[in-house]
Amino acid sequence: MKTLESQQRERLPVHVHATADEACVELAREIAALIRLRAAAGKMAVLGLATGSTPVRLYRELVRLHREEGLSFKNVTTFNLDEYYGLTREHPESYWCFMHEQLFNHIDLPAPQINLPNGTVPRAEVFAACQAYEEKITALGGLDLQILGIGRTGHIGFNEPGSGRDSRTRLVTLDALTRRDAARDFLGEPNVPRYAITMGVGTILAARKIVLLAWGEAKARVVAQAVEGAPVESLPASFLQGHPDVRFLIDEAAAAELTRYKHPWLVGPVEWTPALTRRAVTWLSREVTRPVLKLLDEHYSEHGMADLLTEQGPAYDLNIRTFNEIQHTITGWPGGKPGADDTHRPERAEPRSKRVVVLAPEPSDDVLGMGGTLTRLVEQGHEVTVVYLTSGSLAVPDEEAQIVSDLVRDLASSEPAANPEPHGGNDENASAHSRRLKALLRRAEARAALRNAGIPAGSERFLDLPFYEQGRYRQFRPTLFDSVALAGVLRELRPHLLFATGVGQDPSSVGAVCFSILTTALSQLDAEAWSRDCRVWLYRTPDKAWGAHEIDMAVPLSPAQLSAKIHSIYQHKSQRSQTPMLGASLHEAWQQADATARGLAVTYDALGLAEYEAIEAFQRWHATPAIASASPKI
Repeated sequence: MKTLESQQRERLPVHVHATADEACVELAREIAALIRLRAAAGKMAVLGLATGSTPVRLYRELVRLHREEGLSFKNVTTFNLDEYYGLTREHPESYWCFMHEQLFNHIDLPAPQINLPNGTVPRAEVFAACQAYEEKITALGGLDLQILGIGRTGHIGFNEPGSGRDSRTRLVTLDALTRRDAARDFLGEPNVPRYAITMGVGTILAARKIVLLAWGEAKARVVAQAVEGAPVESLPASFLQGHPDVRFLIDEAAAAELTRYKHPWLVGPVEWTPALTRRAVTWLSREVTRPVLKLLDEHYSEHGMADLLTEQGPAYDLNIRTFNEIQHTITGWPGGKPGADDTHRPERAEPRSKRVVVLAPEPSDDVLGMGGTLTRLVEQGHEVTVVYLTSGSLAVPDEEAQIVSDLVRDLASSEPAANPEPHGGNDENASAHSRRLKALLRRAEARAALRNAGIPAGSERFLDLPFYEQGRYRQFRPTLFDSVALAGVLRELRPHLLFATGVGQDPSSVGAVCFSILTTALSQLDAEAWSRDCRVWLYRTPDKAWGAHEIDMAVPLSPAQLSAKIHSIYQHKSQRSQTPMLGASLHEAWQQADATARGLAVTYDALGLAEYEAIEAFQRWHATPAIASASPKI
């Protein structure tokens, strides 16, 4: 393998694409070529397939190739990596069901050529069933191509940390983080199976070719560890480094922690743009644990930045310039300070009172990401409207809906309550009733959170976009109806400031889908004069904080303001323990938000800025071709 200078730390080939769709088109074409080559030779193409949100776009492209370009799958045999143990094939979260919904029902693959582990085999027969699965793969000559995703624990298939390089198909216990990540699919962590049957690492490594897919910033850290670190059992994906024909296909967000993206000056010459300079100086400050203004020439020279000193030094001048850039991000006036010189302020001074729209993909995203800023905007006289793009009903556990149902029954005892149908029930009316109750619950929580934040009653809108109401996690398909609905609200409100989130998330997530709908809606409004005066600010939910070098506006929060924000988040009681952890002891949304806001204040303090209790951060958004191309195909 020939390695570019910038990729010298990467121990296997990594191809970075602007979007997940672009990567999936490349891989789908490769799979199609393999299938046609085998068909011409009268042979079977044997494919190893993955589940989860990551390969969904790949499967959609394969279906398109079948329908529009005549790709036949009659000479294909498939083997899936894994299956939850204890789930019937009819369960909506079984991988049998997933694969048929996403791929098998839409192509001409013969049913006898479909293979998945059986999650209902009696425990005493599991070992023999796993051996039979291995033997069937071997009898067909092995896997020609294995598709993989990667979990946040570094698992491939369900090979959790501790899985050996030579492990084979077997029953495994799922890691706590893996189960937590699946909690929303199962409407609560208690409903997630504790066991699964998975191909082993050794089974995967026996494939002739392996392609691992990864999207979104949540996968960036584990991708970098798997690619740049030494192979270890604590990170099973790292064992892929020993395969002769393996590559990673990832998007730019998932590449963010690779050295060539995060610290490119450590692996070769770079063009010192203002953005890269700020990134490097803030990194150096943290690396040597000195404030920016106390960095010395030798610190730069000893950390691979001698050329930066030569180009922009000496250190004293470079330090002051970077310090001022960071200092200018800090403002207590997120909507602009009336009558002030705004030359170095993040936001315009005029108009004095601005129309502000905050877009929340799901109820709670607004207060999680910018609850303190919301309050400040209202207190400073701006007209704030919070637009909840989806009902958030899919994120409510069944037991929470049961509480609401019991309340309705008690209030209207003459009408029997319809118990919420458990996830996967067959009664569509009961399921719709349950989902409606969950949506109403989330609306009530959102209004309570806004009241707690001091937002006037009636400042909220609930769009209930169709892609969400008619879909499920991993199966969202935005259409023209979604972007037209959002464009209509924006046209009515004509905001000067628009706050949104979702950039960098997994493209199948609610946040990313909502942001893609926003980009389409903005393109529909581009000709309208007010839209050209509308600034878009990006906020993040607490599971992924901005780095100091990425921030264009930092809004400090006092202890009282932080406390008010946390109390607002706490109103979303149905979402307690429903979000990913930041650390072993942090597992509730309000705890994550508190830690993230305080952590950013600590970062600014370490850089030599003023010491604050907490900070909420924002980045100014400018449309780019990559983001525009990620808009929903409608």
